[in-house]
Amino acid sequence: MALSGGAKRSIGILCNKICYGHQGFATKGSCSPSIVDEVQSTFSLTGFFVRRYSAPSSSSDQISLIKQLRERTSAPMKDVKSALVDCNWDIDAAQKELRRRGIYLASKKSSRTASEGLLALAQNDTKTAIIELNCETDFVARNDIFQYMALSLAKLALSAESSQQVSEAFPVTPEYLESLKLDLAHPKLNGAKSVQEAVTELAAMMGENVKLRRGFAMSKTSPGVISTYLHSCPQPGVGRMAGILSLQVEDPNVDLAALQRVGSEIAMHVVAAKPLFVSKELVSSDALDNEREILRSQAEASGKPKMAIEKMVEGRMRKYFEEVVLMEQKYIVDDTIHVKTVLDNLSKEVGSPVKIESFFRMEVGEGIERSEADESEPAAQAV
Repeated sequence: MALSGGAKRSIGILCNKICYGHQGFATKGSCSPSIVDEVQSTFSLTGFFVRRYSAPSSSSDQISLIKQLRERTSAPMKDVKSALVDCNWDIDAAQKELRRRGIYLASKKSSRTASEGLLALAQNDTKTAIIELNCETDFVARNDIFQYMALSLAKLALSAESSQQVSEAFPVTPEYLESLKLDLAHPKLNGAKSVQEAVTELAAMMGENVKLRRGFAMSKTSPGVISTYLHSCPQPGVGRMAGILSLQVEDPNVDLAALQRVGSEIAMHVVAAKPLFVSKELVSSDALDNEREILRSQAEASGKPKMAIEKMVEGRMRKYFEEVVLMEQKYIVDDTIHVKTVLDNLSKEVGSPVKIESFFRMEVGEGIERSEADESEPAAQAV
């Protein structure tokens, strides 16, 4: 096996030490050619220097290493090649170098606004959990590794214990989730690690700020079902908007399939219509007072008599209820009826009274303001 120049130099140094001794002075007998040949033969047989420290002999070998490292890490092509060159084409060392660089860059990007991303939902017979995982661009949100991480976090949130026994959605905080362990089985993101470590590693791999923003769970507290709907789904379990609905039924032996079918439609209605309250009775007094004040000011501006103004206010309050109260809204599946009529029909179908216990709506990026700095600075390349 032929030795590279670097390997020959290394062998030469070793031979010199053998021939001239520790202090560098010639010993009585000079090294014979046979000793040099023996050392060279030994290193040639092991191939140690050739395999680990010499550059690939052909461009096809280099391309093969680049392809292997890219498959391992999903890093951009230019970064993969740069790491291999810097590590003298040692693929294991280059993989460690890429991870080190990625985590450093991820920490620098942590202040950038992450307003894109996905919602991920996990569900069992008694509980539903949903999380929001953010990134900087929709391009990264479409990546299968990002989607796998979001689904893994949702399943972890579903397994989280809670002392709360309420029908409304309750928070599963990022701080709580980040202290837990994930056991990942994706080909490019595997092993047991904390949530915080996994999210940081994902950010390094994607080249963007990635953030676990929030999580919620809803438990079933009475006979009935929890129905869900996800909008804009790149794959089952993830989407950009979500509706979760808890339906309660008096008779626990009714056909739950009918409840689940109608419940999913009403969850879709929640996503589209954005209600704020289940019924008129649950509208807060502050919200009512504020709306009445606004409507009265608008009516008084018309210059009409006081009696007419009061009728105008009451008429507009009915319109307000139709906008914000779920039971009063026109059903998006059939706008000739209201949601309360849908529940009445469902109660007749299953032979037992059905009511909406609670609902929850969530959308990616809601409430996040994108800064001017983020608009002007281009996002990093992702795979």
